[in-house]
Amino acid sequence: MLFNLRNKVAMVTGARRGMGRAHALALAGQGAKVVITDIDLAQCEQVASEVRSAGGEAACFKLDVSSKADVNKVFDQVIAKYGRLDILVNNAGIYEPHPFLDMTEAEWDRTIDINLKGQFLCAQRAAKEMAKNKWGRIINIASVASGGVGVGIAGGAHYTSSKGGIIGMSETIAVELAPLGITVNVIGPGAIDTPMVGAASLPKEVMDAMLAGVPMKRMGQPEEVSAAVVFLASEEASYVTGATLYVDGGWLAA
Repeated sequence: MLFNLRNKVAMVTGARRGMGRAHALALAGQGAKVVITDIDLAQCEQVASEVRSAGGEAACFKLDVSSKADVNKVFDQVIAKYGRLDILVNNAGIYEPHPFLDMTEAEWDRTIDINLKGQFLCAQRAAKEMAKNKWGRIINIASVASGGVGVGIAGGAHYTSSKGGIIGMSETIAVELAPLGITVNVIGPGAIDTPMVGAASLPKEVMDAMLAGVPMKRMGQPEEVSAAVVFLASEEASYVTGATLYVDGGWLAA
């Protein structure tokens, strides 16, 4: 079977809803034991119930990815439970728009701490565990709005900085971790129909203008990103590392 993840242990951060939830369900559907983490434990448990109802195995942990102490505590618990970690999907992130000229240091720090430092902390700890088995997959979620591709988002200086940082970090650690049997890749979603997008409350004219630049003329679904996650997590992607895969309906090609 292609993309067989049986006997693999996968952690997904920010997995209580949206893309994180879809990633957890998709990985479980391929046989992985899925560790669902987020700041809202109750909602994590709902996703775990979905996994179990479909015949999969899941565990939940409350996790603030911006706290190194919290990251180490949760990883310790995961290793105590399963004895290993094979796949990390660094999905946790926030988008809280603020005009650049009015953005406070606290607003900048909050986004960078969660979106970029959080991925660093989780990837570093995950790599230390994966190195023990000489096999691992780290999949970092960025965005089409990550610099160098001509997509800026008004009100998102902190967000786009964090997403560009993710790509730069991932390319470097891919080189460092390759000798340890660990691949590191990035997925850059375009306009995906998630609660985060809804919470941003983008005016209709802004959304219409954005979709007008997407050749497929629609938003993507979380499951369409999860398919890329499953591929990068699998043995079939064993020669793919340091890459950024954009799932954007042709946005960057237009």
